[in-house]
Amino acid sequence: MTPATRLSAEARAASAALPSLLAEAERAAASIWGVHGRRSAGSGETFWQYRHAQPGDSLGSIDWRRSGRSDELYVRETEWETAQSVFLWPDESASMQFSSKNVGTTKGRRAALLALATAILLERGDERFALMRADAGRVMQGRTGVNRLANHLSVPFGDPAETGAPPDASFTMGARALFLSDFFGDLDALSRALSGAVARRVRGILLQVVDPVEEAFPYRGRVLFESIAGSMRYEADRADSLRDAYQAKLAERREALREIARRAGWQFAIHRTDQPVTPALMSLYQTLEARRAGG
Repeated sequence: MTPATRLSAEARAASAALPSLLAEAERAAASIWGVHGRRSAGSGETFWQYRHAQPGDSLGSIDWRRSGRSDELYVRETEWETAQSVFLWPDESASMQFSSKNVGTTKGRRAALLALATAILLERGDERFALMRADAGRVMQGRTGVNRLANHLSVPFGDPAETGAPPDASFTMGARALFLSDFFGDLDALSRALSGAVARRVRGILLQVVDPVEEAFPYRGRVLFESIAGSMRYEADRADSLRDAYQAKLAERREALREIARRAGWQFAIHRTDQPVTPALMSLYQTLEARRAGG
């Protein structure tokens, strides 16, 4: 296949995936908006409040007239500034392309769906969102932003690594974040990403997206295990003899993820791809809204 032919095939696949992903995300968002939706007030120029200056605030953001009346430095916030962005990282690594026989979606597709549906809910509440991907550019808002996000999530970005880690991000001060991954990669890289977030007072959610067989480990007899990208292979003579050790390792990793989240002031949750989307989306949105209110 020539490069031009390959590019054409990828473009056709992306254009076919876009309306499907967007339509599914719209349905998921619509199922909960009437219960939990709300719009934020203000055009972005209306005075909201003064707050104490924090490390990372620029000198230009200091309200010197208000600060001059006390021994403290104050920043003047507007309503638009308080509608802080939500940074979205749906893991696009090779590991996320796994789907077991009886499940109709990959982990990556479910992560993208939840990220996009969350963005739709944020847009309906006049809030902003950003995709943590190098080609995604600036913070997005409005219906145009939703369409841009859907387009990005429907087009693969580069050659995927075996497992994922959150990319470097220029978080806005006090923003929120949603990381969706199986978190089977390097936990030190994840810890570093959350340390950077904490330095910017970013709070959020780690949502572990897994396939049901990754919990049940239903394999028996002689089984060849191979990673999606093909870099790891292991042949077991009696796969069922590995089940207890595997599930103990999975529990150990989840405990480590809970501890990483706890230290950062984040929340950790688990979602299986054979479970319905709506309850997971509702929980994510409620948690992000609570974070917006400082909870």
